[in-house]
Amino acid sequence: MTDAVAAKETKAQRAERLKRAKNPWQAFDEVRAFARGGRSSVIPEWANTYFKWWGIYTQGDGVGVTGGKGGEGLVSDYFMMRIGIPNGIVSASQLRVIGEITKKHARNLADITVRQNIQLHWLTIESLPEIVDALDVIGLSPKGACGDVVRNVTGCPLAGVAHDEVFDASPVALEVARLLTANADFYNLPRKFKISVTGCPSWCVYPEINDIALTPAKRNDQVGFSVRVGGGLSNEPHLAVRLDAFVPPDQAVRVVQAITEIFRDQQALRESRDRARLKYLFMKEGWTADRFLAELQSRLDFKLLPGIPEHVPHETLRDHAGIHPQRQPGLSYVGASVLRGRLTGDQLIAAAELAKRFGSGALRATVAQNLLFIDIPNHKVAELVGELNRIGLYVEASQFWRGAVACTGTEFCKLAITETKGFTRWLVDELEERLPQFDQELRLHVTGCPNGCGQHWIADIGMEGKKIKHEGKLTDAYYFCVGGSVGLHAGIARPVGYRCAAPQVPDAIERLLRHYLLTREPAENLRAWFSRHTNDELRAHLAGEFLAPVERDLPTGRVPHAVAD
Repeated sequence: MTDAVAAKETKAQRAERLKRAKNPWQAFDEVRAFARGGRSSVIPEWANTYFKWWGIYTQGDGVGVTGGKGGEGLVSDYFMMRIGIPNGIVSASQLRVIGEITKKHARNLADITVRQNIQLHWLTIESLPEIVDALDVIGLSPKGACGDVVRNVTGCPLAGVAHDEVFDASPVALEVARLLTANADFYNLPRKFKISVTGCPSWCVYPEINDIALTPAKRNDQVGFSVRVGGGLSNEPHLAVRLDAFVPPDQAVRVVQAITEIFRDQQALRESRDRARLKYLFMKEGWTADRFLAELQSRLDFKLLPGIPEHVPHETLRDHAGIHPQRQPGLSYVGASVLRGRLTGDQLIAAAELAKRFGSGALRATVAQNLLFIDIPNHKVAELVGELNRIGLYVEASQFWRGAVACTGTEFCKLAITETKGFTRWLVDELEERLPQFDQELRLHVTGCPNGCGQHWIADIGMEGKKIKHEGKLTDAYYFCVGGSVGLHAGIARPVGYRCAAPQVPDAIERLLRHYLLTREPAENLRAWFSRHTNDELRAHLAGEFLAPVERDLPTGRVPHAVAD
């Protein structure tokens, strides 16, 4: 009698086995050995799993998921790396080093991400130890920027600077990052874990979509935080749930640590990689805010204070672009819009020099993929703006330029279905030419696959990458979601049932926005206009005719089933 065939190890089981076997943060000597041995010496366990703990992914071959199998594209010989920048705070000297690394190792190309990281591509295995060592010298690291760990802790880039902030929460954000990054107690979480901490009233770090979000609150004369948990986007978006708690700053780090421990200890979340985020306690496991609060309280040695009414900001662009006064008299900060977050190493070095020449050398990266220059004397602002324009960083940009966000796309990502960065640049150029009169703030987000790294679910106009047959060829296409919002009117964008080939996208958006400009009520913003139109009407505006809706994920040729679902 033959033995029963052993059940095939699932993706989740393999990930859990590998994590139990090794803490990658304690094994960088193996990466140094790979660097000496060359690309062929890299073993699959590192290429597909352990590298992520060091902020490193294998780089796709430029085709994306359609060129691979099993829901993932083919890899090239190169790597990408995210450099963690807690709270987005970076000095001119640090940025200069990143720029030099970018020029030497990354083909002069870098991206600011939606979590205030800087991401590099085209890295060879031989370069990785040298880059990590260079970052260590300047007090930065890629550790924790990827993997089943606490990701880069985001915070208001204007902490300590904004004239209207409730209080400077960056010490809390930085302490959370210091405590939880590369901490052996938290190297093995069910999956990635995202934390934001802000003391500003505009909530510019999108607390609504973080696993833990601390936002400013005031209890009489005492400042502190409200707490939200379980936010996230991806293929099943979920806005964070507010807990009935007020947390003083001196208790905040322990509260964040305890919530992270709750996540770490949920074995049910380790059974499927697709259901391994904190939000699934609410979406699949039946947890409520009260149950979560009770579990949190049981892990603390102090009594949480009850929550208080909070001021939820109106939905805004929250990008900090432009020229604005600081709380420090005589100083301003200057926010440069970086289209798609893409910069060259030369631009990074030039930006570092300008920050030192015109200000204190302080810069900040934002979740809107922008770069801020801090502590600029008011009489130097105009000259700085001129210098920024000369290096392609625009302080006064169009609404389309300002609001555009794009994920990595097939250029480098193995999971992407469509190319995004070049497409977004072209789309912005087209819309600027077609609609120069458009006068509303507009979040225009492009994401290359259902994973939603481009955050299309919270955009005014969000586009999710697909593949369709167009003129006899399989081509990039986009499915439209509209009306996403954060803040007072927070809500997930509505899939409106319209999809078109990428070359047709400018026509569709032009038709939609022209209808808005012609039919809006006095002072009616785009979000309000969307809310009073049906999906059928919006789809007709996009298409130029009434059409039956299409599903987001109809079969699309060679896209693997696991990705299209």
